[in-house]
Amino acid sequence: MARKNWSREELIIAFNLYCKIPFGRMHNKNPDVIALAEILGRTPSAVAWKLVNFARLDPTLGKRGIKGASHGSKQEIEVWDEFHRDWENLSYASEVLLAEIHNKTIDELVTDDVSNIPQGEERERTVKVRVNQFFFRSSILAAYSSKCCITGLDIPELLNASHIIPWSIDVENRVNPQNGLCLNAIHDRAFDRGLLTVGTDYRVKVSPILKSHKADTAINDLILRYEGERISLPSRFAPKLKFLEYHNNYIFRGE
Repeated sequence: MARKNWSREELIIAFNLYCKIPFGRMHNKNPDVIALAEILGRTPSAVAWKLVNFARLDPTLGKRGIKGASHGSKQEIEVWDEFHRDWENLSYASEVLLAEIHNKTIDELVTDDVSNIPQGEERERTVKVRVNQFFFRSSILAAYSSKCCITGLDIPELLNASHIIPWSIDVENRVNPQNGLCLNAIHDRAFDRGLLTVGTDYRVKVSPILKSHKADTAINDLILRYEGERISLPSRFAPKLKFLEYHNNYIFRGE
């Protein structure tokens, strides 16, 4: 029986899954891979192989000596490039397609209650924001294996997908996983307020504002002890240096 070619829509859905599961779980025994294969009418091995095909395009994996599949299709490159040119719209489109194949409306993917928002442009914008926030968080936690990149804390309920350049400032990169870090709630708040940053050498820098509280045992134990420590880098979507430069120059409350 001849193999069925992958459609653009199927590849977009597959890339959505690529973003949401850790690299080490891209195999045919993964329940998420099995579930998507069943919906698409393909084998789990075919879906897993497609995910590995995407991995070959990921420079973060390449720098770690992980090459993924040795070859793939031109369409995979096109979908990869589409996402990287327009994370905002392609991420949302992938979630819409996922909802459709699960016979759900896009509203059902939103965890927050939007029932009190009347139909119209405002509701559409709100739903899109909520859906993209979910995609961004899922992608960041998967890339960092659900561990804080500073402390190693691995309790998802205490982890945040932190934007390097704030959501309100850079619309184009709101959903770009390379504009994110996985941080626990305390370090996320400190990062957001410019009380700590991550340099382009991937090392933690603490603001003099917090250093002035070095007599405080809690500040020492929770934050100051990590000064100069290198963060744990993600398996893919490594933070872009230009985003870190922005945070260092415009958000961090340095000398």
